[in-house]
Amino acid sequence: MMVFIDTSALYAVFDRDDRNHTAAAQRWQSLLDSDARLVTHNYVVLELTALLRSRLGMEAVRDLTVEVLPVLTVQWVSETIHAQGLHAMLAAGRRKLSLTDCVSFEIMRRNGCTTAFVFDPHFEERGFTDYSTEAKRLLEEE
Repeated sequence: MMVFIDTSALYAVFDRDDRNHTAAAQRWQSLLDSDARLVTHNYVVLELTALLRSRLGMEAVRDLTVEVLPVLTVQWVSETIHAQGLHAMLAAGRRKLSLTDCVSFEIMRRNGCTTAFVFDPHFEERGFTDYSTEAKRLLEEE
């Protein structure tokens, strides 16, 4: 199974004061223990690095670089994918829908990925499944 990794979820893993921290830490460990292919893109890495540096400090950025990035497949956003994400963001016309999210949706579609580790309702609005929902379904099937 392929799981897309979003900024919202990884940030919650790092920030012990985040309201989603406990759930995020448990789900992250579950992903690490699974055979899932963990995919993200460089815009998420950029966004997360900026948040970690400004809110939690350089040690968190080092942890991201040393502990997390090596287990992820980071796809680099091409000019075409950037343009498609920008077009989707402008077409949606929603202030809280980011370019990073729209690029994420495009990356997921191109990879045939339907599941995301995320705490962002925009993904489910776009028809993607939250990893926690998918993990529950898989457990029930066993």
